[in-house]
Amino acid sequence: MYRSIKAHITDIVIARLDHNCDLYEAILQLAKDNEITLGKVEAIGAVKKATIAYYDQTKKKYEELTIDEHLEITSLIGNISQRDKAIALHAHVNLGAKDGRIVGGHLLPGTPVFACEVMLSRCEGPLLMREFDDTTRLPLWKL
Repeated sequence: MYRSIKAHITDIVIARLDHNCDLYEAILQLAKDNEITLGKVEAIGAVKKATIAYYDQTKKKYEELTIDEHLEITSLIGNISQRDKAIALHAHVNLGAKDGRIVGGHLLPGTPVFACEVMLSRCEGPLLMREFDDTTRLPLWKL
């Protein structure tokens, strides 16, 4: 049914990202600079355009989508763990358009920030690594 571990939040890093920085790369660098190897990410703000992906469960591959318009980050949530012995970010984002549409998906590099506030919670617990899962063909947590 499920596998689990226990971890607890020890502190929170609060950051304002610089205008024009890459949203994905900046959050990942924030985790690296603060040596966060297990954590939770939340953010709000706005982006100039977005690069996201949708995982096609039938084809078992990501389909990339670029939305070339100004968008509000209505929700960004994700986690920090490790993949191939490096700090890894896995984040999903919901974005609001001027006409009220909401688009969302897996956050990828290529999303320039207009303004963004991030909370990165450090967790303490067992080492959490991602490894290839044969069934989904995704890098999932090894628990």
